Amino acid sequence: MLGQFVINGLISGILYSLLAIGFALVYNTTKVFHIAAAAIYVFAAYIFYLFAVTFGSPIIVSALIAILLTMGLSLLTDVSVYRPLKNREASNNVAMVASIGMMTVIVNLLAMIFGNETKMIDNATHHLFSLGDAIITTPQMWQLVVGIIIIIIFFLFIAKTPWGIRLRALSSDSVLYETLGYNTSHTRIFVFLLSGAFIAISSCLAAYDTGLNPHMGMNVIINAMVAMIIGGMGRLGTCVLGGITLGLLQGITAYKFSENWLNAATFVLLLTLLFIRPQGIAGYKQRNV
Repeated sequence: MLGQFVINGLISGILYSLLAIGFALVYNTTKVFHIAAAAIYVFAAYIFYLFAVTFGSPIIVSALIAILLTMGLSLLTDVSVYRPLKNREASNNVAMVASIGMMTVIVNLLAMIFGNETKMIDNATHHLFSLGDAIITTPQMWQLVVGIIIIIIFFLFIAKTPWGIRLRALSSDSVLYETLGYNTSHTRIFVFLLSGAFIAISSCLAAYDTGLNPHMGMNVIINAMVAMIIGGMGRLGTCVLGGITLGLLQGITAYKFSENWLNAATFVLLLTLLFIRPQGIAGYKQRNV
């Protein structure tokens, strides 16, 4: 029985990792606390539902359309909100409040269009896979396989490609990045497009398994934030460590106690690490100049 909860926790951790990467891409490079990512997450799920259920498109085609449109919405948040505020030299706190406002507007628009009830994308009976004493459903298998593949590609991208090196450089020191002659505006476009892709992938994988509703975004984005913090601030790859750690903790908590204790366990872990190791499990101390 414990094996089932560990597998469930591992799969949840992979989804948290994908979403945390999407959140951290924006935060580490622009220092904006991208709370609108919660609404972008919900938007991706509803676009996926719209094409897969309403229009009857194949699941993979629907997911690809959702990813592309979500990338566009992610870029729109920067072009229409964050970048104008940056040009006016507004503080990051102002940008965070604007992000909350954008999240509220998008979520309520989706609720007006689609309703507040939970919707399912696929009600069919799926094939079950056995892994020891654990059972994995087909949607969970998709989450596991696709999630691992995307994470591996991301690590290779960050480590080996010129754009990956640029993202790491911008995360490390934005002033030096501009001083060396790199175009921050072009890099921001790439950051928000990539962030939207990761958010959409996580959303589509989750919605295919458990369904969707307009208010599901805030809870998962909080878990993604916690995963980013406990993994290590300032680095993109540590989101995976934080996400899997959090997912496994929640799985074991659900086994030992109940799902009602998941949020408590999450924030106990967060507070403990903030006191013991504020930079996160694999993060590094940053100097204040």
